[in-house]
Amino acid sequence: MPEIKENVFDIMYEPLAGSSLTNLLRLASQNLFRISPRYIPRFLYAMVLSTVLSPFRLKEHIKESDNIQSATIQNDPVFIIGHWRSGTTYLHNVLSLDQKFGYCTTFHATLPHVFLQSEELLKPLLSASIPTKRPMDNAAMGPDLPQEEEYAIANIIPDGYYNGWCFPYNMNRYMTHVLVNELSDAFQKNWIKTYDFFVKKLTLYHHGKQLLLKNPAHTARLLVLKQMYPNAKFIHIHRNPYEIYYSMEKFMRIVLPRYCLQRPPSTEKMKQQIFRMYALLYQSYFKQKSQIPTKDLIEIPYESFIKNPLDYVKNIYNQFDFSLNEEIRKNIQDYIDKQKNFKRSKYQMSKQLKQEIYNQWEFAFNIFQYSK
Repeated sequence: MPEIKENVFDIMYEPLAGSSLTNLLRLASQNLFRISPRYIPRFLYAMVLSTVLSPFRLKEHIKESDNIQSATIQNDPVFIIGHWRSGTTYLHNVLSLDQKFGYCTTFHATLPHVFLQSEELLKPLLSASIPTKRPMDNAAMGPDLPQEEEYAIANIIPDGYYNGWCFPYNMNRYMTHVLVNELSDAFQKNWIKTYDFFVKKLTLYHHGKQLLLKNPAHTARLLVLKQMYPNAKFIHIHRNPYEIYYSMEKFMRIVLPRYCLQRPPSTEKMKQQIFRMYALLYQSYFKQKSQIPTKDLIEIPYESFIKNPLDYVKNIYNQFDFSLNEEIRKNIQDYIDKQKNFKRSKYQMSKQLKQEIYNQWEFAFNIFQYSK
């Protein structure tokens, strides 16, 4: 594994720049204000932007809070779940081409406090400040493209999982935040209140459309989401654990140095964190999935989905009784055709590392029926 490369002057990727001042200060306090000196410019950048956004947040709070609270969710969300680097983004991009769905965009996730009242002014500024490609895999980025709402949650409350990427010294604490239904009553109530508020806000933005939400952290939250949204649907995509490990290692090595406010972990520590996160996520998923009605959950192997995406889209629509008309089908097929030249990484893995991965995740190899 190559050593993590830091660029301390890389501040534009900092996800906390869309936080409120209150959230930033609570998060810093939660981490005992342990910000590495080299990353103080990054933290100050987030503080300055948060301060600039304060009047926009106040305006939205005054004008929209009652509207959000009274928003009605006519059709419960469809959740795309699965470990990071399992193809969740590709699946989200494909299904979001159906305009009957609303979804969380990069703009919504980055600036969750202000997108109802200040989109016309702030979206162009965000568009100018973000790259056109994701740094970890060169997939397209843009303010209107689908994005994980987990980023938004981390910008609203300090207990969001992605805050562990900003404060890696405390990564183990933030990992447990994916296990909402196993944490304290106070944590659960706060998380449920925050998440439901954001879902209602997205529903209001999309004029009542059913939401299509992609969030790998939700893989461990089936029961709490089903409690909140009894008619929710889940699409779980899974991938060979060897592939997951390699892709996650590359992902974390590229992303952590761009997000963190503390020195990134050593390569060995990062490896152990990857092992632990996968185990937390999937041990929880396997415990919970039997309590989800089979009609509300579909599982897709990544390897098969990549070969025949449209066939799996048809299966999803059939199982969930969604209508797939010819126009939607054609739009999806056109998008799939454009992605055919996308090059996935190739790699070599030592026998020692393969054995270590298998030992850590043997339970998943067995349940998903992947070969050792």
